[in-house]
Amino acid sequence: MVFFSWSHILPWSVALHKPFIADRKEADHIHMCKLFDSSHLSNMICWFTSSNLLSQKIKAFQHLPTYRDFGTMSAATLSGKEVSAEIRSTLKEEIEKINETNPKFLPGLAIVQVGDREDSNVYIKMKVKNSGEIGMNAQHIKLPKSTTQNEVVETVIKLNNDPTVHGIIVQLPMESEHEIDAHVVTNTISPAKDVDGLHIQNAGKLALGDLNDCIVPCTPRGCLELIKRSGVSIAGKTAVVLGRSKIVGAPMSNLLLWNHATVTVCHSKTVDLPSVVKTADILVVAIGKPEFVKGDWIKPGAVVIDCGINSIPDETKKSGKRLVGDVDYQAAKEVAGWITPVPGGVGPMTVAMLLQNTVESAKNNLKQAV
Repeated sequence: MVFFSWSHILPWSVALHKPFIADRKEADHIHMCKLFDSSHLSNMICWFTSSNLLSQKIKAFQHLPTYRDFGTMSAATLSGKEVSAEIRSTLKEEIEKINETNPKFLPGLAIVQVGDREDSNVYIKMKVKNSGEIGMNAQHIKLPKSTTQNEVVETVIKLNNDPTVHGIIVQLPMESEHEIDAHVVTNTISPAKDVDGLHIQNAGKLALGDLNDCIVPCTPRGCLELIKRSGVSIAGKTAVVLGRSKIVGAPMSNLLLWNHATVTVCHSKTVDLPSVVKTADILVVAIGKPEFVKGDWIKPGAVVIDCGINSIPDETKKSGKRLVGDVDYQAAKEVAGWITPVPGGVGPMTVAMLLQNTVESAKNNLKQAV
């Protein structure tokens, strides 16, 4: 049997002794694997095979990135579908537990829609369905295309004053025959009921780091949860956010910053974008361009969160099209350590965080009433 220096074995042996490695805690040790060539990996496997460490701890590696041909890494999937199901289950149990002492406790969500966009109808239907499954009341207020800005504002004010409503969202974009300023509408929502986290007061508190006194936008909050599920510590990592929208990019960069990452925000004017992206230990992409980020842009072992959802032609599909993200998934998964799929990644997490924000708002309201 061939042995090699303990400097090579140590990172793996330490990782195996970590009691929570199956939950991906302290999983940064695994990045050391990328320093080894195929001969080192072969020798390491021989060493573990001859020791009782393998039989005792091998299960710890079941959920970590897999290695093919002793050196090619295939990224572990961060499934938003699975994590969101866990969150919904927890919220349902939480509501049931509160109902034991407060039978009238019923979190209420109001969804305001202007027009009849088909994609909006699909999203709203999903939100209403998921709300009902956890024991939350969701009402869909559908306004016609002829609705004016003042009429939308009046609708929101009525919901602000409705004690049975704990969360309000305005489905964007609004489809109206009249010009409507979305910022005026979202800033009309009471900050305490702004479960989309778009009110200027919530956005300002997030930017200042007052995370315990604001409502965090659903998509960035869902992204942060997925990053945490990877087991990679955010503190001290280099994070790159591709996109600076007020809904995803900007609040995402704030969240990462206040979780102690060193953050770079990229946009259409960024020079040498691939080089900047390649510095990222954590990469969040939200630009709305199908498969824009290529595999060779990704830093080996990085956590990649793809917020994009784009429809592209595909003759092999019955519909003639398929959904892809903003990242070239097939290429990126061969380089990244963790990656979200599209669909089934960030999308389900956005809905789950909407439910969580609403339940938390209802709980805060209950505390104030006591």
